[in-house]
Amino acid sequence: MRAYTVIGLAAGLVSGVSAACSSALKIDDFSKWSSNTNSLNSWVSADDGSMSSISASGGILSFKPKSGSYFYETFACQAASTNGYNSIQFNVKGVSGGSLALEIQTQTSCSATTYTSKYYTVSGLTGASQTVTIPLSSFSGANANAITAFVWSAFSSTTATWQLSAVQFGCSGATAPSSSVKVSTTSRASSTLSTLVTSASAVATGACTPLLIDDWTSQSRLTFLFYNAMMEPTSDDASMTSVVVGPTKNRVTLTPKGTDSYFYSQLGCTNAKNVYGGISLRIKAPAGTTFSIQLESSSTCDVGKTVQVSQTTAQLGWTFDGTEKLYNIPFSKYTNLDTSKLVTFFVSGFTKVVTFGPMAMYCGSTASEYIVSTTSAPAGPSSTVAAPTGTAAALVVDKFASADSNALGFWHGYDEGMTATYSGGKLTLKSTDSDYSYYTQVSGSCSDFSKYSGSYLHIAYTGSTAFTVALQQHNSQCKDTIAPYPETWDSAEASRYAKNGHIYIPMNHFKINLQRTIGIAVKGFYKTDTVTLSLIEIVPSVPAGWIIPNKLETGNLAFACTRPNSFAFAIDDGSPEYAQEVMNVIKSEGIKVTFFTVGAPLLDASTNLTNVYREMQSQGHQIALHSFTHPKMEGLPDYESIDWEYNEDIAAVKKQLNGLHTPYFRPPFGTEGARMRQRLTQSLGEKPTITMWSVDVEDWLWAQTDTPEEQLKAFQRDVDKGGNLVVLHYLYPSTVSYLRQFIQIAKKTGKQLMRVDQCMQDPNAPAL
Repeated sequence: MRAYTVIGLAAGLVSGVSAACSSALKIDDFSKWSSNTNSLNSWVSADDGSMSSISASGGILSFKPKSGSYFYETFACQAASTNGYNSIQFNVKGVSGGSLALEIQTQTSCSATTYTSKYYTVSGLTGASQTVTIPLSSFSGANANAITAFVWSAFSSTTATWQLSAVQFGCSGATAPSSSVKVSTTSRASSTLSTLVTSASAVATGACTPLLIDDWTSQSRLTFLFYNAMMEPTSDDASMTSVVVGPTKNRVTLTPKGTDSYFYSQLGCTNAKNVYGGISLRIKAPAGTTFSIQLESSSTCDVGKTVQVSQTTAQLGWTFDGTEKLYNIPFSKYTNLDTSKLVTFFVSGFTKVVTFGPMAMYCGSTASEYIVSTTSAPAGPSSTVAAPTGTAAALVVDKFASADSNALGFWHGYDEGMTATYSGGKLTLKSTDSDYSYYTQVSGSCSDFSKYSGSYLHIAYTGSTAFTVALQQHNSQCKDTIAPYPETWDSAEASRYAKNGHIYIPMNHFKINLQRTIGIAVKGFYKTDTVTLSLIEIVPSVPAGWIIPNKLETGNLAFACTRPNSFAFAIDDGSPEYAQEVMNVIKSEGIKVTFFTVGAPLLDASTNLTNVYREMQSQGHQIALHSFTHPKMEGLPDYESIDWEYNEDIAAVKKQLNGLHTPYFRPPFGTEGARMRQRLTQSLGEKPTITMWSVDVEDWLWAQTDTPEEQLKAFQRDVDKGGNLVVLHYLYPSTVSYLRQFIQIAKKTGKQLMRVDQCMQDPNAPAL
């Protein structure tokens, strides 16, 4: 396949006409789009309904493609060359520098029943409306006297809205395609061509790029949202013992319960014909492992009505020896499969545990490996300073001599689920969840640690430093019966301050009110490696020559509103089917709220969540960030994984919600730590507000039980304790049914209900 570069406006004619014709032959002006009929009274469609959006108005077809989407025009067999038609012409508007592929389908004669396809790429689009003319003679090997269809595909952007109009066969003496689209021109002296079309490399080796199915970059996307990299459904339907992404990057390990276990990834009705030759992926499996790979196609793009073709690993010639190797699945092995409409990849019959690497369709007939592009996350500011000496005397906080209390005589302890072992004045911690924490209190109420502002928190350790150290601040009344408790804390990444078994963190790196210090926490474990602690103390100085890293911005961790007499409902993502009821209740109660939205579902048109949140925006509600795929952010293995979540989320929200940029973020599951706070600042380019809560309706605990009314009790309990910042989801019908009662309980407090940014006294928030 040759590629064409559009340099200007293609409006003229190309030489080589073999017969006379007086005008172009109109294929489609999109006046009959509503009936899927073109100007030749034949069928026209766009990927049989799989585009993200598509509509026609004023002679222009506008559409937003997905990966694998295509648009086609069919017609009665045309003897174009004999009748003098020498080109295909159309007006197009794409992204600047963008490209698309054009397929021509021809038969050996108009009486034949099968067709062959030839492909060309139009590239170098300007971003403005322009007319493209491609000579039929340039489709090498195509029979220009038996043309039955044209197909547009491989659109270089799936985020932009494309336009197509005035599709026609061109001929000698014909004028440029007429269109209401504004067409820019490029002056070319002494030339009848306004566009120069030049040949380039074939799609299979140049213009074609591998089509990624999944790069296994997010556990949460795979097992919580059930999306692959194509944003299509993927799942094991709980048939596996486990589906685990990592710890090796871009790898997923499937552990079957038995040979009935399976895993599938939908392909979005991808047209791979004559473009992609198969699927490649790396696989690691023990010797003797076998399983089956089934590919499915559908003439109607319906995953429920498919042609299914299977090949076993033996039929594919695969063997395994416990090492990772590249394997390919050639489409040529799957006879009777319509590769122009691939809908599902399905693997089953596993006899042993299998690990897959990135899976993608490869170009042409020669298998190639999809290599995931890797970028090193910017580390952020990294300056260091010589450590000054404080004036306060040393304070030993914990020597781990007792399991019941620390060296100050106050409580210390850990979250259920952790493994904690006290022995010989040391504490060994092992955590399998980034939610777990170890706490040691410095007071039963509030302690004024202002005198330690020039001192250092010192922790002696052996083992892992993959955790966060936090200094906690009590609430304004210094009472644990008042919500929130603690009121907030600031965090430091242990590994940045650690060396040779010692951690020294300047106390002034913890941006809290030191007059209300309540305790120290070791938390946010992102590896399961153990750490053994032997001493926690505050000291006036560090060893000679010790260098201290700079403080990285960790934003504000907010559990409560700061505006006096305020109350805010902060509602996390839910089910679109309940969205309208939620909006009706909120509107009738006359309040404004904040919605935290996950980014990935916004990009899935089937959820309708983009329209839901646009409506919420239009009604004056605040929309904020909630990650891209809803993982435990501090539990992610590295900066790159954390950045990917933030950057994808920020981009999705900006694209789908009218350019929205917001510094407000709610961590999924409430899991936070120093790394995710620092990286959020880095991705946003400004100080974030990490929005937690002091009122929990506990819908996650009660909504699907026989006692859903416990949600009302939980809400009332936290309100009675002074909580004023809510967390709830519109995932469950019972929670939604209680929403009005939640609001009315809040109103009875006499507090003013408002958005989170308003209750935080944000100067950029709308006026009350």
